Amino acid sequence: MVQLLYNMTRSEYRMARMWEIMEDHHHAQHKIALELKYLDTSQALKETSEHHHNRTIQLFNIVGEWHLQFGLLVDNQRKYIKALNNWLRLNLIPIESSLKEKVSSPPRAQSPPIQKLLLTWQDSLDKLPNELVQTTIYKFRAVIDTLMNLQQDEMKQKMRCDETRKELTRKERSFEDWRRKLMEGRTETDELEAEDEHHRNALTERELALEILRKRLEEEQEAYERVCLQVREKSLASFSNCMPELFTAMASFAATCLNMYNNLRLMSQQQAPKVTVNGEKSL
Repeated sequence: MVQLLYNMTRSEYRMARMWEIMEDHHHAQHKIALELKYLDTSQALKETSEHHHNRTIQLFNIVGEWHLQFGLLVDNQRKYIKALNNWLRLNLIPIESSLKEKVSSPPRAQSPPIQKLLLTWQDSLDKLPNELVQTTIYKFRAVIDTLMNLQQDEMKQKMRCDETRKELTRKERSFEDWRRKLMEGRTETDELEAEDEHHRNALTERELALEILRKRLEEEQEAYERVCLQVREKSLASFSNCMPELFTAMASFAATCLNMYNNLRLMSQQQAPKVTVNGEKSL
């Protein structure tokens, strides 16, 4: 029992230290997130590249894994302490009997000091605001999902522009070849005014088709630039709004955990302030 209490104290110290470091990191991240709104993006890329989009997908997957592992972290701590409580109940604390005890029966053993510690630990874990943090992480992941979809729309619009530009280039070359051959087939005495009606109509139709294609490319290019701007503005606004909230929640949760483990450690020390194991004093 002394060894178990000592190990629990060491565990509480390490957990408190971990959450203290986590709190410091999340405060630093929160400070950086607040400065995003002042970020100068004038020199940033104006369009989403394949590399950029892949990194957004990677971030989406990482935040999803973060959400999952955070939930498991809290659940596993609760399961661990609950298992210790069950072990104490089955092995160290006498099982209640419905039979009447004889007067001569020996007095029941008192509950070991560690039972109060474990019950307090379990109660503290049950009160942790982990659902709020998980919701905040989930919201951040949803924001990234929206940005991914916007980037995909932007890249599709770029593909449309590229395809239309290639089509225009191909048709312009075809038109110039056709026109050159037409001009080469004329006799020296021919004049432009003397071209037959068929050639004039064909020339007008082809020029009109090219003009329509140029207009379509212009409209698609304008639409693409609007999408690019929308993605840039949406990305900056989303991150500058969501990330401070995210790291505030994480820092607050870390502070709560730090306070919980410091209190548990103090309780352990009060229960066995002079415990030594192999000559080493408990923390």
